[in-house]
Amino acid sequence: MKKFYKEALAESADGGWRVMLDGRGIKTAMGAPQVVPNETLANALASEWDGQGEEIDPAHFLFRDMADYAIDVVRPNRDAAIGELLRYAETDTLCYRADPDEALFQRQQEVWEPLLSSIEARHGVRFTRVSGIMHRPQPPETLEAIRRHLAEQDDFALAALNTLASLSTSLSIALAALEEDADAEALWAAANCEEDWQMELWGKDYLAKERRDRRQAEFTNALRFARLTREEAS
Repeated sequence: MKKFYKEALAESADGGWRVMLDGRGIKTAMGAPQVVPNETLANALASEWDGQGEEIDPAHFLFRDMADYAIDVVRPNRDAAIGELLRYAETDTLCYRADPDEALFQRQQEVWEPLLSSIEARHGVRFTRVSGIMHRPQPPETLEAIRRHLAEQDDFALAALNTLASLSTSLSIALAALEEDADAEALWAAANCEEDWQMELWGKDYLAKERRDRRQAEFTNALRFARLTREEAS
């Protein structure tokens, strides 16, 4: 699609902020007004529109897509959105370790255990660690505590968590990404601990690296989106 506007600006609207293209408000994919919580996030969304060339590339609308997800998917059915996130807790990558006599196990202990222990301490829960790939259920009280925490998040934070968890296959990593001191690069490295181990053993696959770099950029943008949603409105 050819670029059809000259100017993208953020303006206050309906208790929040909205991107205006030549004075016309942006709508979500489902046709709702795309009103976001604060001016900072709206400016970031406007920058995506400003950054388009003569041809509009949908792949460059990472923030827009998460905003649309928050409004179109999360807001109408928060329980379903939270349920989807809990599935990542039930099969969290950080809980599935190699057998203790394998060298990979030690790497997982070094990289994953501090992260998972921190999540447990922060939320007062205990995750079940598993050696091997056979599924074991997490304690019901752990899942219920995580559910309560997720219910406290706003629609936009839940949208960011959906992207973070799907990319890392770990709700623990996604939740850690919401912390103020979150290190996107370290968290992404933790999500790819096993892949890094395999590359050390067998060498790099450059096609796989390109895919990983693309996904890392998406992860970093989702973390940034989460931070932008918490900015105080001007």
